Amino acid sequence: RLSYNELARRVHLSAPTVAERVRKLESSGVITGYRAHVDPAAVGLPVQAVVVMDCYGPRCLLRDPEVPSWPQIRQLFRITGDGCSVLVAAVPSMPDFESFIDRLARYGRPSSSMVLSQPLAWAPVAAPEGRGD
Repeated sequence: RLSYNELARRVHLSAPTVAERVRKLESSGVITGYRAHVDPAAVGLPVQAVVVMDCYGPRCLLRDPEVPSWPQIRQLFRITGDGCSVLVAAVPSMPDFESFIDRLARYGRPSSSMVLSQPLAWAPVAAPEGRGD
């Protein structure tokens, strides 16, 4: 994370102005936090998959408050279309992935696709056209 002084230098504003703008963005919920981007494979989680869940009504995994805290789940989305949710998972090995899929199957039908590579790991959110403020 850049210091306010370094950020101010890069955007040609004063450090107090930058600090105030950042505080406003944080308090309004535009900036939701600061995170390190960690490569799962580098920390022992080389097997990654995208899983679409087609759940069984009241047994939907989105209704279980424990599911978002499962260590295998990196992201979880409620979706429209085929399935009710999509999750991104990372595990140490294929046997671990198989166990994870078996655990998911209690909630419905998981359909998984293995991640081969990640051409775009992260991208900044750009302001919509005409909203450069």
